[in-house]
Amino acid sequence: MKLKKQVTVCGGAIFCVAVFSLYLMLDKVQHDPARRQNTGGNFPRSQISVLQNRIEQLEQLLEENHQIISHIKDSVLELTDTGAISPSGHLPFRSNNGSWVMPFDGRPTFLSLRPRDCQFAQLRRGPTELQTLDVNSLLSFDNVDGGVWKQGFEITYEPGEWDDEPLQVFVVPHSHNDPGWIKTFDKYYSDQTQHIFNNMLVKLAEDPRRKFIWSEISFFAKWWESVDIHKQEAMRKLIQNGQLEMVTGGWVMPDEANTHYFAMIDQLIEGHQWLERNLGIAPRSGWAIDPFGHSATMPYVLKQANLTSMLIQRVHYSIKKHFAASRSLEFMWRQAWDQGSGTDMFCHMMPFYSYDVPHTCGPDPKICCQFDFKRLPGSRVNCPWKVPPKAIVDTNVAERANLLLDQYRKKSKLFRSKVLLVPLGDDFRYDKTVEWDQQFQNYQRLFDYMNSHPEMHVQAQFGTLSDYFNAVYKANDVAPGTRPPDFPVLNGDFFSYADREDHYWSGFFTSRPFYKNLDRVLESHLRGAEILYSLALAHVRHSGMESRYPVSDYSLLTEARRNVALFQHHDAITGTAKEAVVIDYGNRLLRALVGLKRVIINAAHFLVMKNRDVYRFYQSEPFLETDDRRATQDSLPQRTLIELDPNTPRYLVVFNPVEQDRLCVVTALVSSPHVRVLTEDGQTLPVQLSAQWSSALQVNAEVYQVSFMARLPALGLAVYHLYETADSPMTMRSETVMRMAPGTGAVRGLDPLPLRMQIADAQPFFINSQALSLGFSGTTGLLETIRRKDESQEMRVQFQFVTYGTRPSKDKSGAYLFLPDGRAKPYTQREAPVVRVVEGPLFSEVVTHFQHFQQTVCIHNVPGVEGLSLDVSVLVDIRDQANKELAMRVTTDIQSEDTFYTDLNGFQIQPRRYFHKLPLQANFYPMPTMAYIQDSQHRLTLHSAQALGVTSLDSGQLEVILDRRLMQDDNRGLGQGLKDNKKTLNRFRLQLERRPGSSRFAPNAGLFARVSSSFHSFFSGMFGDETEEVLDSETLSFPSIISHVTSAFLNHEVLALPVVAKHGVPPLRTFSPLPTPLPCDFHLLNLRTIQSQQDPQSPSPFTALLLHRKALDCRLEVQNLGFNCSTSHGQLSVSSLFRGLDLQLLQPTSLSLLYSGTPLANDSTVTLDPMEISTYKLKIC
Repeated sequence: MKLKKQVTVCGGAIFCVAVFSLYLMLDKVQHDPARRQNTGGNFPRSQISVLQNRIEQLEQLLEENHQIISHIKDSVLELTDTGAISPSGHLPFRSNNGSWVMPFDGRPTFLSLRPRDCQFAQLRRGPTELQTLDVNSLLSFDNVDGGVWKQGFEITYEPGEWDDEPLQVFVVPHSHNDPGWIKTFDKYYSDQTQHIFNNMLVKLAEDPRRKFIWSEISFFAKWWESVDIHKQEAMRKLIQNGQLEMVTGGWVMPDEANTHYFAMIDQLIEGHQWLERNLGIAPRSGWAIDPFGHSATMPYVLKQANLTSMLIQRVHYSIKKHFAASRSLEFMWRQAWDQGSGTDMFCHMMPFYSYDVPHTCGPDPKICCQFDFKRLPGSRVNCPWKVPPKAIVDTNVAERANLLLDQYRKKSKLFRSKVLLVPLGDDFRYDKTVEWDQQFQNYQRLFDYMNSHPEMHVQAQFGTLSDYFNAVYKANDVAPGTRPPDFPVLNGDFFSYADREDHYWSGFFTSRPFYKNLDRVLESHLRGAEILYSLALAHVRHSGMESRYPVSDYSLLTEARRNVALFQHHDAITGTAKEAVVIDYGNRLLRALVGLKRVIINAAHFLVMKNRDVYRFYQSEPFLETDDRRATQDSLPQRTLIELDPNTPRYLVVFNPVEQDRLCVVTALVSSPHVRVLTEDGQTLPVQLSAQWSSALQVNAEVYQVSFMARLPALGLAVYHLYETADSPMTMRSETVMRMAPGTGAVRGLDPLPLRMQIADAQPFFINSQALSLGFSGTTGLLETIRRKDESQEMRVQFQFVTYGTRPSKDKSGAYLFLPDGRAKPYTQREAPVVRVVEGPLFSEVVTHFQHFQQTVCIHNVPGVEGLSLDVSVLVDIRDQANKELAMRVTTDIQSEDTFYTDLNGFQIQPRRYFHKLPLQANFYPMPTMAYIQDSQHRLTLHSAQALGVTSLDSGQLEVILDRRLMQDDNRGLGQGLKDNKKTLNRFRLQLERRPGSSRFAPNAGLFARVSSSFHSFFSGMFGDETEEVLDSETLSFPSIISHVTSAFLNHEVLALPVVAKHGVPPLRTFSPLPTPLPCDFHLLNLRTIQSQQDPQSPSPFTALLLHRKALDCRLEVQNLGFNCSTSHGQLSVSSLFRGLDLQLLQPTSLSLLYSGTPLANDSTVTLDPMEISTYKLKIC
């Protein structure tokens, strides 16, 4: 009682001080001469500006006061949880309600989100003519037979329509080369692709009217680096005179469903940098004919890279038909958050079934196939419609030209300008010289005839993609990239894709999840290695130590960039390649991962040296070990064991890859249970000691898991000491309970860790932290309820596992398609699961073992982000199953109705709607990083560390497919099923947030938040701020600040790197590269050392800084994040960004560095709008 009184008095005193401070600030505002009215009774404009700025400062102070007070109050309450007090004052202890209480960290944190930074998510956007969610609602998806254009309709025209303005036709030859699919990348190159380039050199040079486009720079770079300078010069000449155009210019043509925007951008940079260094060119037009659906992220990325136009192909056939009927196949693709037109990208959607020749000249494939001259009689390729092409000669040219022109005219009726694009190509075309002659010679005869007959009113020629787009802009009298008059504006995406009937390509969202997870691990390592290498190199140059540092590690970065980029290909990360090709990708990824770990440990070695004068690097004797190892490309990682020594400490260097300070639990494996962990300055940390389990019933007797709470600097490295000592009161043992059915078997414990057996019953059981209480089913061991400790009511959050089969008819699920045999069935097994319950001061977990999967639900008992969500992992092994797909379902009482939300590429959120008129498989969507459901009270977010397919089939549900094993091909060209499954670990975070509706603050927000909100509303009205709130907008949604940080923590795990040496370790120190963390709505997307223009395997003096400012939904309740979080209206001072380094160049550039702006003053502040990604070229040393 006495303590409660003290807390009350302390809180009252803090409140009085804050109120008095508020009074003084208001008094100062009132008496400030700059705020007085002039004699005319009106504010002068300059004084209005001053007043507005000062009010904003006042508002900011009010918010900071509120947040600081709130967090001080929270911290005090933590000390008084249920009246319990730590006996020692600094040891974790159990409170009266059974939960562990951690000692007060002693470092108060604050949260300060400026109101203007929160307004962005609530601003009303103007409507666009086309919104894909609305289009999906409108269409009946009835698949009516359209005649010769089966998925469309009959097209007619009047003969005189082109009398005043002739039809311009651009036939664009192309060859689509997959960097791995049926064959490996190298096999495709040696068998086919190299011959395409060699033929191109000869055949394009024969006639300057011939044109060609190329997309995949991975193949082009391999060819370029294998040929002599004469061939290089000949190719360069073809590009310079406009006969060959590089389109998009990425390393690959990436998948757009499963890829993360970090990798999408990185592969684009890799391709563009190669083009700039070797050819001095910058692509202008995007070409994406084969990704299986299209994301709204791609037009934004291309726009930021200064491309002006783009083309897409694989869109649902019903949507194509709808767009064709309204002549909306060309549109400005605008981002949903854009209040103006700054993100607009001109987009051309191909109207027909495929990008092959039968489906590109016009609506009738039977006729168009006759103009694919590779299929001339005698070829190994023929026309399925049984009417072969005819070589063009004088006796038939008139008839053939008129037949082809009829198709051109019909196709042109689907567009708004009299300029027509006709692609001419297919997969791996033009690898034989005979095809070059067949296509170019026959088409040139047709063109010559058409162009020499004015009565046909057509001008036909070979062209590049940009030739076509430039003609469209010219015909509409607008600049390239500008919206032509009356062309529609669209926002949204084009998932999920169906090419015919109910064949939805939603299976590949999950296919081969092992490699989807490995890709995300590799991306995090690549980003971490880029950042540490760039920082180490800058400090090395600053110290004049380049000769002593392994600068040559840059070649490992280059190799990793290219292997990660290759895996973004639309038959790689999708899981839709042959088994042998998948192995090749896996070996490339593993090789890249090993190289990146080497870059990281070498950079960390230099950066943590207290005295860098004694720094020495030995290639054969690494200073640090990696955090884990993978024996093969398809094996799960095994964490590194630290052998403790009673005579000397072992050192652990921990890397935090995120741009915010991080309060988290760090885990390592050690050889002894007698362990102490000390900070760099000698402070002993509380430690939780746990067993390492090798199976459901077996403990590894030689390995122990040690966990401790660490506060890590942003993008920094912290140093910890591990000692083998006698038992310490700071080392606390996990308590383990095995819940099993009678007769399951015996479990032998591991001294000194307590273990007890319990017969499983139907009664629910619970684990607790200071923030959460989780209830589990006594029967299944799966989660059933969540209760936040500040709420009295439990909320149903129920896990269930279900399985899908495939339909019994001819068409079945495969690598691409998801064709289930109806609704999912509950997963069942004969034996009761083995359930292991582990409780301790830092974390508690429930591990449930089923035959085909093992689920772990863990809560961390630490303040901040780490303790506000559930860590969920599912180890899946369905290698003995046939035609089964395993899904994890979360069922809640949230009234989400038919609406749910998924992310696009980890970059933005796309609202979804469950359409009952569509088959079940049509309602699955890609989930690269998160999906959520919400109602007026709560939002439940499932964060993912790998791309998977997700849906919400009923109100209050989320369902994610974990793995698929399918025994047959789905007739999309692969020729195999999915039978090479691996034991796969899928990792998630489950987050429950309060959503108090339209209120800017939660109902229990304090006085200062309400006063601040009132001031903001009042003065916004005074100065004409006309922004409006939109509640529950179905077309726009954003994560909360906690959600953003949770996703970053999940996808960028800390790396715990043991020092190899046991003796003679030089003094080490924490490395904190940032004087202050970035504003918490900023994400440092990359810090990428730019390659040398002379040697691509060596670094230049310049570094690319890529920043992304995230948009926040501030209407969700914000709790203590565990670090200081503030926003800055999008402003950032780059000159003071890195501690101990000088900024010598600050130059804005396009996203991929091809276009440079005017250098800024080194002390300039850069400003980003919400959602904006910006790139800067730096020179730091």
